[in-house]
Amino acid sequence: MKVGVYFDLRVPPGSGLDPARVYAHTLEMCEFAEASGLDSIWVSEHHGFDDGYLPQALTFAAAVAARTRTVRVGTALVVAPLHATVELAEQAAVVDLISDGRLDLGLGAGYQQAEFDLYGADRDARFATMTGQVSELREMWSGKRVTPAPVQSPIPIWLGSGGEYGARRAGRLGANLLFVNPDLMPAYRQGRADAGLDPGTGRMGGPFFALPSEDPDREWSEMSGYIAYQQNSYRRHMARGVDGPPPREYDPAAGRNRSLSGPGAFWFGTPEDLTARFAAWIGDCPVDTVFLWASVGGMPEKTVERTVDLIARRMAPLLRGIGKGGNNCESNKTPLPGEPAAEAGSVIV
Repeated sequence: MKVGVYFDLRVPPGSGLDPARVYAHTLEMCEFAEASGLDSIWVSEHHGFDDGYLPQALTFAAAVAARTRTVRVGTALVVAPLHATVELAEQAAVVDLISDGRLDLGLGAGYQQAEFDLYGADRDARFATMTGQVSELREMWSGKRVTPAPVQSPIPIWLGSGGEYGARRAGRLGANLLFVNPDLMPAYRQGRADAGLDPGTGRMGGPFFALPSEDPDREWSEMSGYIAYQQNSYRRHMARGVDGPPPREYDPAAGRNRSLSGPGAFWFGTPEDLTARFAAWIGDCPVDTVFLWASVGGMPEKTVERTVDLIARRMAPLLRGIGKGGNNCESNKTPLPGEPAAEAGSVIV
């Protein structure tokens, strides 16, 4: 199993953080992650967030590619229906060229009505739009419509989905599945079989919603506020543009790891404890790659540095020892934080 880190570059209001410095420090952390032996770096995108959530994943991926030499550089994910397909094809090709063939292009259909309103895009058509874009991207990268062609032929495409229908779609399109959930593997493999593809060669990977700590009890008072911000902000933003009551906010005073579920939720514990939870969750399912948040909720630089170091030094060796690629995708059925409570069309990141 490959292990990486993830950045969303958020600057919570009132945190005192400077966006330009957050961007600069994140690039420093990408260099540090590579030097520390991690395998990949992932970034995401959202639009119109009051905390400046990274709005252009491929732009920042280009900067990461220029500052590194060996790590894979991934998007987790780009909200594909918001973008013109030729724009995605060209931007991805440029990142792949800068990185000399290290880009993993993660795409999702999106879910926030406010983002589609901002772009003037049709949210109701998002799944059909993204499905068409996958085929169009590969055709454009052949060198006939987008020049120069990317180094990889084609660039690996990962599709985010938290539900069986989306997993089947990813398999049918010959894409990798950008979400770690053993229960989705049968649908994913069925999709590949339906398309005449080898069901056993598909790849599953994605986020592990966890923050490691060498002393969780001592550090909980410091970290709980960042974790609470992350979970509550996702709950609020998922409700943007949707009628209904405001979401219930997570209260860190309720206790560590108590009732942590849904988008934005994180396990917090020692590397050994977190790895054991993850291993129990995936069972023998062949998880290809996993990445952990390097920073949540406006963590200060020293805390981000400590987290990346701990992921590389303690967490990665443990995670690489599991998920050896068996075919039994049965788990203990205990949802990890971040797992959607009900079927969703797109992974929540």
